Amino acid sequence: MISETKKAGLTRRDLLSRSAAFGLTAFVVGPAFVAGSGAAWAMDVKHLKPETMATLIQMARDVYPHDRIADEFYAAAVKSYDDEGKAAEVEKGIAEVNAAAVAAGFASYAAAGWERDRVGILRSIENKPFFQMIRGGLVTGLYNQKAVWPIFGYEGESYTKGGYIDRGFDDINWL
Repeated sequence: MISETKKAGLTRRDLLSRSAAFGLTAFVVGPAFVAGSGAAWAMDVKHLKPETMATLIQMARDVYPHDRIADEFYAAAVKSYDDEGKAAEVEKGIAEVNAAAVAAGFASYAAAGWERDRVGILRSIENKPFFQMIRGGLVTGLYNQKAVWPIFGYEGESYTKGGYIDRGFDDINWL
């Protein structure tokens, strides 16, 4: 991972070339700044290390993998962990994840280039409280984003539209 940029002013070309070189979904560009490699999104990190946030984003993608969901939605799903009250617990948890990666023969979780390797690392810690906290938070953090609903074909709640009964619930043309 790139932990800091010594060059004042990073060009778009530099940003994209560095992301391609590392093959990462999210990577650290500078202090308190994480960016996506495949799209134009970035986030400021206030209480966590940028490397920690990049690892959380990659974890989110590996725990709930959806090829059609952009990285920015995974970043939004884990943004709530960048909280002063949670920061120490999250930093400790990511250190445990990285320790499991080292035990599996990788420099860190993010350095495990293949999804199957990262999933193996996650399986080794799946019973730990930190993993369960992240997994549980992702359920609502990812799937409660209205912008991802259309990707899954979900139109949203139906109460304000008159309910499901009169909106095709009883339509069985598909049989």
